[in-house]
Amino acid sequence: MTRKQIFDKVVEYIQGQLPVDAAKIGDNTRLVEDLGADSANLMMLIMDLEGEFNLTVEDDVLASIKTVGDIVNYLEQHA
Repeated sequence: MTRKQIFDKVVEYIQGQLPVDAAKIGDNTRLVEDLGADSANLMMLIMDLEGEFNLTVEDDVLASIKTVGDIVNYLEQHA
């Protein structure tokens, strides 16, 4: 899967959790500050992506995920 395909899939799942315009989402978009995600949104997003990409995101990694790009980078390296 290409980085663009992973990014598009992540944006699709973000839109499923939050009322945001996909055009406003980029690699540097912050999940909490820019998109208004709370801890429940983030957990649901990660759980959905774990299912989609058939992997488990470790708890210590979760704390380091701050932007959309962080998610895409992780998925690109581990999926």
